[in-house]
Amino acid sequence: MSDRAGDSVQETIVARATPRGASALSIVRLSGPRAVPIVDGVFPAKALSEQASHTAHVGFVERDGVTIDQVVCTLYLAPQSATGEDIVEVSCHGGDVASDALIRLLVSEGARMAEPGEFTLRAFLNGKVDLTQAEAIAELIHAQSQRAGRISLAHLKGRFSEELDVIRESLLQLVALLELELDFGEEDVAFADRDRLVALLDAAQSRLEAMTGSFRFGRALHDGIRVVIVGKPNAGKSTLMNALLGFERVIVSAQPGTTRDEVESHLEFEGVRFTFVDTAGRRETADLIEAEGVRRSMEAEQGADLVLHLKDAHDDVDPEVGLEGVPRLVIVNKADMLTDAEITLAKETADMVVSAERMRVGEDSVAELLEHVFQATVGSSSQAEEHQVVTSQRQQEHIRAAEDAIHRVKHVLDSGGSGDMISADVRLVIDEIGRITGEVTNEDILDRIFSQFCIGK
Repeated sequence: MSDRAGDSVQETIVARATPRGASALSIVRLSGPRAVPIVDGVFPAKALSEQASHTAHVGFVERDGVTIDQVVCTLYLAPQSATGEDIVEVSCHGGDVASDALIRLLVSEGARMAEPGEFTLRAFLNGKVDLTQAEAIAELIHAQSQRAGRISLAHLKGRFSEELDVIRESLLQLVALLELELDFGEEDVAFADRDRLVALLDAAQSRLEAMTGSFRFGRALHDGIRVVIVGKPNAGKSTLMNALLGFERVIVSAQPGTTRDEVESHLEFEGVRFTFVDTAGRRETADLIEAEGVRRSMEAEQGADLVLHLKDAHDDVDPEVGLEGVPRLVIVNKADMLTDAEITLAKETADMVVSAERMRVGEDSVAELLEHVFQATVGSSSQAEEHQVVTSQRQQEHIRAAEDAIHRVKHVLDSGGSGDMISADVRLVIDEIGRITGEVTNEDILDRIFSQFCIGK
């Protein structure tokens, strides 16, 4: 990464900006000081070096009398481009043949194949985006729900960075007050009002706590939630799965052991993508295929964010104990076969009592169960303002470190510590916030972020 952020910015990079495979169009991007001259050398239709920025030009790409393809060349000249450098986007016909030939030609003319995330890295280095906006670009590309997309867009527009800037500016005021006091300390002039310092710290802490509290929701939006349904044979696992999804995804039979392998399907609830996994019923069996299904069921539980443990209302014996550390909801099924008194009794040990056979999408029972699942995995953090939602582990780590530093500042204040000690810890808070946006950074952070991007972005 150090090479990419150093001398290599003088190189011109090229990559496909659209996926491989059949399509109407493919786009090949170049960025760097020689982007225009390189394309000019193979695009005789018009001298791109003489054209204005943000214009498109149609013609053939040719070399040594051989035509590669008919293309559209679009110019974005520095500094008014996504990377802050000269960019040429060459739109050719879809499929791999034309775009591969075009890329080989441009590399032979002096371009270098881009590394993952290198276009966005250059945008960061040239001040077009900060690190939170760069992360938002990757998250928007991989968004699994509309709400995840909206949050990524809010971050891309800079609203998350603006929230951090408010905190940072207030803390810079605090440091200025403290250091002014230190400068005039010999004259016994106290410029730093301790009540005002505490108020500034409380305000910063409150904003940071709102962000850290949103991380659980942010990660759920980014990664999705995996819910594994377990239980004994004929407890109604497949019936429940079908009821939640609203269609017959899984074969349902009165014969025990029908489900032999994991069956997955997805649904979106409150903006979060949930993956529900139906598994083989847990029991001792001599059937080798069913036994393998039971083994896989137990393995699936280990990778779950939540386990729905479904119990037959009339089966008092259920040895399921679950894995330590994996959240679990106990659901008693077949409520339609219970008396009101039995339902009341079942509710004492279960999170919910249902009749999977009678559940339908759009009814209260389905919504209630999904709400139980949502609260057990995501919780109330979903109510956070979208521009305050923390979506990456990196951001969360720095916000936590900033919070810890604020706690230390308050402790020093309460114990009557010196101004220089307070000032040093406040500067640590400011540095941690700067690391989130990239005002304070290093090569390791850049590598951690941009290596996760796709090539061409």
